[in-house]
Formats: sequence, C-alpha cells, structure tokens
Amino acid sequence: MADSYQTYPEQPVRRRRRGRRLLITLFVLLLVLAGVLVVADRLAVGIAERAITEQAERELTRQQITSSQPDVSVHGFPFLTQVAGGRYESITIKVRDAEGPVRGQSVRLPEINIDARDVDAPLDTLRSGQGTITAKTVVGTGTVSYDTVAQFMGKPGLTLSEQGGKLAVAGPLEILGQERMLRGTADLSIVQGQVAIKFDTLDVEGLTVNPLAEALIKSYARQISIKLPLPAMPFQLDVQEVRPEPEGLAVRATATNVPLNGA
Repeated sequence: MADSYQTYPEQPVRRRRRGRRLLITLFVLLLVLAGVLVVADRLAVGIAERAITEQAERELTRQQITSSQPDVSVHGFPFLTQVAGGRYESITIKVRDAEGPVRGQSVRLPEINIDARDVDAPLDTLRSGQGTITAKTVVGTGTVSYDTVAQFMGKPGLTLSEQGGKLAVAGPLEILGQERMLRGTADLSIVQGQVAIKFDTLDVEGLTVNPLAEALIKSYARQISIKLPLPAMPFQLDVQEVRPEPEGLAVRATATNVPLNGA
C-alpha cells in the first residue's frame, strides 16, 4: 500500500510575506517623506530668518546703530504651515555690541534682545522685500553698561553696581580738604524716554556731619543725579522700565503694531 502524503497550500504564507514587505516598504516611504518635510521645513526657516535679518540690519542702520550682524530665530513647528498662512508665532532678534550716538557721545548696549509676537509676513514679501512685515507686539530688552552711565555723570573714580535691587555708587570725594569714600543708592525712573537717576542721600565714611558738610554732600548728590539719554531704539520701541542688574542698567521697551521692515 502506497504511502499517502497530505499537502498544504503555500498561498496564505506567501500572502503574509508580501503583506509584511508592503508594510515595511510603506513605513520606509513614510520615514523618507517625513525626512523630506523636515528638511523642507528647516530650509524655509532659513529663508525667513535671512529675510528678517536683512530687514533688521536696515532698521538698525536707519537708527544709526552699529552692531554685529543680528541673530534671528523664527519659532514654531511645523514652520511650513506658518509660511502658508503668512503668520508667525514668534520671531526673536538678538543684537550684540550695539552702539548709538547720543549728544555727541556713544552709548553702548552689549546686547539687545527683541521678541516680536504674532508676526504678519506674507511669503511674497519675504521673497521680494516689497511690502510690510508687521508684528502685533514687540518687546525689547537691553543693558547699558555701568561704565557708560559713569561716563555721563562726569565724575572720575565713581563705581556703579547693583546692590539689593538698587543702583549703588561708591568712590572718592574730596570734602573740607580731605579725601573720603562715599557710598549711596539711587532711585531710577523713566522720564520722556530717558533714565532718570536720582541720588537723595550719600554717606561719607569718617566724616563728622555738620551743616557745611551736609550742604556739600547734597550738592554733590545733585551733580551725579542725571537723566541718562538712550540711543533711538529700533522698531519704534518705547522705553517703559529700568532696573539695575549685575552687568548694568537693564531697560525694557515695548511697541504694538510694528512694521519690522520699516515700510
């Protein structure tokens, strides 16, 4: 009696293998497509950042501010959807070593940071440079070095610093024929776009207080109380706040509905 063998169809196995290959192929294609989209997205970011950089350089030149090349970052992901809509969540512009003329002198701001929100920038405007790029709100922060502030006070030897959230001064003072060390703090405010620095009281070490000495100290306090002018801020920024920081006087300026390209 001949042996009998039972055979099974191979068709379902082949179908499963073809199905797996198809899924793998589809997965690879999706990865490639995602990579292409990411690359395209980053390329579009680069184009927009270069366009905004050029506009920022023109604005700084218009305000007679010299600086290093602005560092522009366009935020938000995916970026291509922002390009399509011509509206961007946030654009930051960082300017280093900024310097502008004020009353025949140069005021140096080591760094200016500008944060533009809700920016309307049509693609055609970015490509051609024609048209208006507008930010709904712009906030700028910068720092004036203490050396610059002391220069405007016109009293050699004074050292300025931040102490306990106040602007502090220290330095030698010749009074009643003797040189003494003075110390004191100032009140800060913004008056018509300038930083008002007002010293009300000063302490002089080792000095016996009498009416004459007190009058001389008050006179000196008035001499070093100044209104510090600031260079014209870019993008129509209006200075609103000032506070002492370890590296200098930090100023904060704001503006609304700002044309970033000066159009």
